[in-house]
Amino acid sequence: MAKNTPLAERLRPHTLSEFVGQKHLLDEGRFLNTLIQSKSALPSLILWGPPGCGKTTLARLLAKEFDLELIALNAVSDGVKELRQVFDQSKHSLRPILLFVDEIHRFKSSQQDALLGAVEAGHVIFVGATTENPSFYINRALVSRLRVLQLKALEEADFEEIIMRALTDNELGLGKYFVAIGDQVKKSLISTAGGDARSLLNVLEQAVIRSAQRGDKILQQEDIDEAQQYTTSHYDRSGDNHYDFVSALHKSIRNSNPDAALYYLARMLDGGEDPLFIIRRLIRAAAEDIGLADPQALSFAVTAKEAVEHLGVPECDVILAQVTIYLATAPKSNSVYEAMSAAKKLAKNFPALPVPMHLRNAVTELMTNVGYGSGYSYDHTWPEKVSPMDSMPTELKGVKLYHPSEWAFEKEVKKRIEFFEKARLRARNKNSEKDGLL
Repeated sequence: MAKNTPLAERLRPHTLSEFVGQKHLLDEGRFLNTLIQSKSALPSLILWGPPGCGKTTLARLLAKEFDLELIALNAVSDGVKELRQVFDQSKHSLRPILLFVDEIHRFKSSQQDALLGAVEAGHVIFVGATTENPSFYINRALVSRLRVLQLKALEEADFEEIIMRALTDNELGLGKYFVAIGDQVKKSLISTAGGDARSLLNVLEQAVIRSAQRGDKILQQEDIDEAQQYTTSHYDRSGDNHYDFVSALHKSIRNSNPDAALYYLARMLDGGEDPLFIIRRLIRAAAEDIGLADPQALSFAVTAKEAVEHLGVPECDVILAQVTIYLATAPKSNSVYEAMSAAKKLAKNFPALPVPMHLRNAVTELMTNVGYGSGYSYDHTWPEKVSPMDSMPTELKGVKLYHPSEWAFEKEVKKRIEFFEKARLRARNKNSEKDGLL
């Protein structure tokens, strides 16, 4: 290998026995292990998993294990032209071709469609790798022709095995530096890797070289910290975790856990997320999970949006943190959310009920003559500002959609609703007395 080949590439496994992780696919009795042991044909696959979990390596090893000619493309730089070249080559190849396309989610819909015929006919065995959910990023027609295998982020034991191999391999690894690593520094290195073996090895290589240059045979935390300055964030604002992290932020607020919410907020900001995307979700959380338990929450979040727009990055981080803490520590109620959900369901089940005549606005004489507005009672003319009339269509009379909680400000809302209902009943009784006198 070239002298400047990264450690992660130098240590890439050459056999499945060297492969670390993904035991749920490779252990005895599991899907890939069963295929290999039974000498069955390899089906076309999607390897879906986070960065650095071994997707590319696994595709290469499967090609070797099943004696397939490997042709690797990348959806960022290659397209339909390169795909067709592979399909033409497959007609004359002495061995079946495993076509590996990295970052398959970056193919446009029409580019993915170009794979359909060849995959269905079996001209090539297709293996695509993606960090994004195939349900959203891969055409349904293509997914239906493939087996989707979900790869998992590497675990602590996997990383320990990788680290020891890297530090002891004299030929391809870092063994020539004779640098060891203590348990605490090892845990620190693993915790910041984010499940990404490539990232971990990049940091480890820089840290070991720095330690060796200093003449220290034990890796220090400062070596790891210095090396990590040159690593990139594990957050991808254009990918799946763009939604995963904002979901975690929202659910941590719902869980009344300000510390977790702040952690996910910081991760998103560190990854370059648009603060307006974040504040929009915070506004939604204020309405959905707090609602009328604290009516100020929504106003606070909306006002913060203006401040975020005014200040911009990076000064708006404290504003986002302030809103996040306020929402996380506010009393929670989803009664408004549940009421709206029930209202939508009711509207769907009764889509054609006419508006009662007494609620219609009589704009013209003709509309008055046919009954528009007839029977309407102006609430302000009644002593308690509540008239006796119903506003629901007759078919839905008595239906309740909003059920306030007994918590925080909603206790007051519940009292108000109860007052209005009793006032309406008193007004009806008063009307009945009048009718009796007449």
